Amino acid sequence: MTAIAFAPALASGGAVGFSLGLIGGGGSILATPLLLYVVGVAQPHVAIGTGALAVAVNAFVALAGHARAGNVRWLYAGMFAAAGTLGAFAGSSIGKVIDGQRLLFFFGLAMVAVGLAMLRPTQPDGTCERETDLKTCSGVIAVAFVVGAASGFFGIGGGFLIVPGLVLATGIPMIHAVGSSLFAVGCFGLATALNYAWSGYVDWSVAGYFIAGGIVGGLFGMLLANHLSRGKNLLRYVFSAIVLIVAAYVLYRSGHALIG
Repeated sequence: MTAIAFAPALASGGAVGFSLGLIGGGGSILATPLLLYVVGVAQPHVAIGTGALAVAVNAFVALAGHARAGNVRWLYAGMFAAAGTLGAFAGSSIGKVIDGQRLLFFFGLAMVAVGLAMLRPTQPDGTCERETDLKTCSGVIAVAFVVGAASGFFGIGGGFLIVPGLVLATGIPMIHAVGSSLFAVGCFGLATALNYAWSGYVDWSVAGYFIAGGIVGGLFGMLLANHLSRGKNLLRYVFSAIVLIVAAYVLYRSGHALIG
C-alpha cells in the first residue's frame, strides 16, 4: 500500500463506520466504490473482498455499542445471521465467477434500487410489535436468506435491506432494527470476506487502515443514532441522495469500461 492511499483509506473507513453505526447499513454499498475510486484498489474483486472484511469488523464494533444501549434484539439478529450467512456463501460463490466490470455494473443498478427505496418515508417508532411466533420467525428466515444471497453476490453488507426487512417482518422500532441488523451485517461480511480471501481477493494492509478509520466513525455514528431514534426521514433522504450519486458514478465508470 502506498503512502498516498493511507489517508484516503482511513477517511473512507471512517465514513463507512459512521454509516454502519448510524443506520445499520451502507457499509459495503459505500466501501466498494470508495476502495476503487478513492483509495485506488485496481481490481473490483479485491475491492469487494477487502470491503467485506472491513465492514464485518466495523459492524461488530458498532454492534457492541448498540448492545450496551439496549438496541439489539438477539433472537431476530441470530435468525437473520444464521439464514443470511448461508445465502451469502451462495451469492459470493456466484459473484466470483462473473466479470468484475459487469459485476460492478449490476452493483450500481442495485445501488439505484436501494437509493430509490430509501426515499419512501418509514413508519415512526411505536409500530405494533408482532408476537414471536412461527409465522413471524419463518418470515424473518426467508427474508434473511434472500438478503444474504444479495449481500454475497454484490459484496454488500445488506443492512439497507435487513433494517426495513426486520421492521416489516417483526414490527420492532427502527432503532432496534438498526442495532440488530449489525450482527447479521457482520456475519454476512465475514462470510463473503472468507470466501474472497480463499481466492486471494483481500488486500490486508488496506483492510487494516480501513478498519481503523471505521472504528472511530462507528462510535460517532452510534452516538448520533441514539439521538435520532425518532423522525429520521430527513437523514434517509440525505443518505438516499448520496447513494444515488455514488450509483451514478459507478454505473458511468463500469458502463464506460464495458462499452470501451
